[in-house]
Amino acid sequence: MQKILELIKKYWGYHFLRPLQAEAMQAVLDKTDSLVVLPTGAGKSLCYQAPALLQEGTTVVISPLIALMKDQVDNLRQNGISAAQLDSTMNLEDKSELQFKLLDGGITLLFVSPERALMPEFISLLKQIQLNSIAIDEAHCVSQWGHDFCFFFCSLGKLKTLFGDILVHVYTATASER
Repeated sequence: MQKILELIKKYWGYHFLRPLQAEAMQAVLDKTDSLVVLPTGAGKSLCYQAPALLQEGTTVVISPLIALMKDQVDNLRQNGISAAQLDSTMNLEDKSELQFKLLDGGITLLFVSPERALMPEFISLLKQIQLNSIAIDEAHCVSQWGHDFCFFFCSLGKLKTLFGDILVHVYTATASER
């Protein structure tokens, strides 16, 4: 945890972790799949962002909203962290440039939508890189009864099947006991 605390201070300016963040980050570092339910504002994003800096390869972050991805990528880049998003607003040239950077190992955190994560060409790309883990943000969208239901979230289990030993970390602020 000492290395995590040093990274958090260096890149985010924090001097301590909030409740349950250490446990969530330790699960990533221990290479154990996890489900993290923390309230809004409790620092869930940091739970997958900070450990990604200590691992080889790329962490793919699956998030349902382009605006949310952009906000996180912008903040990470401002802090000197190699992050990118691959989304439908990008032109072909930008997508190609991002792909080369990814294949070259130049991206620590890559943000994509659930739809993109399940596209055959994206899966093919993931098979060519050093993928260290998958973080699924806003995972409450998997609930068919929630107001944010996203069909593609229900199919993300395919990634675990395709990448067998890949770690999956799931984050949400709102999850029922079920």
